[in-house]
Amino acid sequence: MRNNVNTGPLKTIRKPFLFTTFMKAALSIFSLMFCITLSFAQSSPPKPFVLGLIDEIASEQLAEKRILNIYLPEGYNKNDTIKYPVIYLLDGSADEDFIHVVGLVQFNTFSWINRIPKSIVVGIANTDRRRDFTYPTSIDSDQKRNKTAGKSERFIAFLEKELQPYIERTYKTTNSKTLIGQSLGGLLATEILLKKTTLFTKYIIISPSLWWDNASLLKLPSPLFEEPFPSKTDVYIGVGKEGLAPSDIPHVMEVDANLLVERLKTTKSKNITVHFDYLPQEDHATITHQAIFNAFRLLYPSGSDK
Repeated sequence: MRNNVNTGPLKTIRKPFLFTTFMKAALSIFSLMFCITLSFAQSSPPKPFVLGLIDEIASEQLAEKRILNIYLPEGYNKNDTIKYPVIYLLDGSADEDFIHVVGLVQFNTFSWINRIPKSIVVGIANTDRRRDFTYPTSIDSDQKRNKTAGKSERFIAFLEKELQPYIERTYKTTNSKTLIGQSLGGLLATEILLKKTTLFTKYIIISPSLWWDNASLLKLPSPLFEEPFPSKTDVYIGVGKEGLAPSDIPHVMEVDANLLVERLKTTKSKNITVHFDYLPQEDHATITHQAIFNAFRLLYPSGSDK
């Protein structure tokens, strides 16, 4: 007779003591680190990245206030004796060319690059660029498409009589002044080069809209063709693969730029240096950044006096 006893195999229940303890410790450490990280994050809020200053000038010539975006180079100190060249940038709004041009200036002044001298950048924000950058035109279609155009004389007076004196009073500047202009800005830069050459010592002219008024600017007499022309002036002219200009009278922008270069090279003055740069991989929209980079290389060749 058998006893009613369960003779099946015995089951041993083992509690995962070490693993459970390790997991609890790890979770505690993770929670502590998370709290510490959160604490630091809460005590150190994000700070703004400051690229420059926003200045303003009230212009009698233009009968309006104009915004100036100012970049001051690393180490700038209003209390020391160091002075800096100034780069005047047309189309200098924050949503135009100011930010990327400042990047080029900063990069080319790094100590391990040292291509150009540390410089102040003055970005002139636009209000009506067609008004400011064009001279009067005799072409009816130009007048109809651009109702406010033809007031560049006032803008040039603003640069000469108001802006440059203001910058020289307010910031620590040398006599070196560069003007950068593209498209209609390049048209204005060309007009200043021909009419008031000594306003700037260097000109960076990119894809100039010389088609304006049937390219009458190419026929304009200029003091820089006189001998001797006393002021050292360096000119860079860059153009991409741009094709026909937006004018009723056919003009090819590359051809007009070449005609400008050839005319400038007829000067008898040894104080005028002209660099021409054709960038076939760029067009009217993409050329500015690469052209300015190239201009810095050509206007400040290795070993030249910065």
